[in-house]
Amino acid sequence: MDVAKFCAFKMNKKKIMIPTTFGSGSEVTRISVLKVDGKKQSFHNDNYFADVAIVDPHFIINTSYEIIKNSAMDACAQCSEAFDSLNGNQYTRFLCEKAFVHLENSILNGKFDELPYGSLLTGLGFGNSSTTLGHALSYVFSNEGYSHGHALAFTTTIAHKFNRSKFYERFKNIVKKLDFKQINLQQNLEEASDLILQDRKHLENNPNKIHKKDIMALLNSINSGKV
Repeated sequence: MDVAKFCAFKMNKKKIMIPTTFGSGSEVTRISVLKVDGKKQSFHNDNYFADVAIVDPHFIINTSYEIIKNSAMDACAQCSEAFDSLNGNQYTRFLCEKAFVHLENSILNGKFDELPYGSLLTGLGFGNSSTTLGHALSYVFSNEGYSHGHALAFTTTIAHKFNRSKFYERFKNIVKKLDFKQINLQQNLEEASDLILQDRKHLENNPNKIHKKDIMALLNSINSGKV
């Protein structure tokens, strides 16, 4: 979908977005995340907004559990991080909290037909504020082959702990329910921390200031399974 948004803008075509997996909320955001030279890069432009967005839970039927749980984790990370974002406001926080409630109920009670609505609200909330530390930490893991949702299960958990977020315990319960396996970063932690520090877009919106020594400690905690 993000490729389609980017290309439609470049080709001056109308954009009708119909998601078939539900996690990014991309159908209602101005963000396009693409792989450039093998690494994820996000592009932000009002011209990426859809002309029409159609969200139908029908498309979740027959979706594999692995895709569902990774997509759901992405949505949970986005709305809970964005709730704490310095770039947020009362409207985005309202949308993000409402999204988290729907997603939490969907995941903990196995009502996956609620995921599309939760993901939609997530897109409206985080798309008008920003994700924060959890996403900044995640990309070095994604670069080593972990799916985005799998990485966020641990990076957003440790970020919520660092930020003393009200979502920390609830987020941990969702990760436990979805049964994500431990992740481990092979890259040198100092090099990874230097790379993460370049992600000013996410870090500048984080509610607590973050330094290199903090990032190294967080990465070490993830590798040690202490989240």
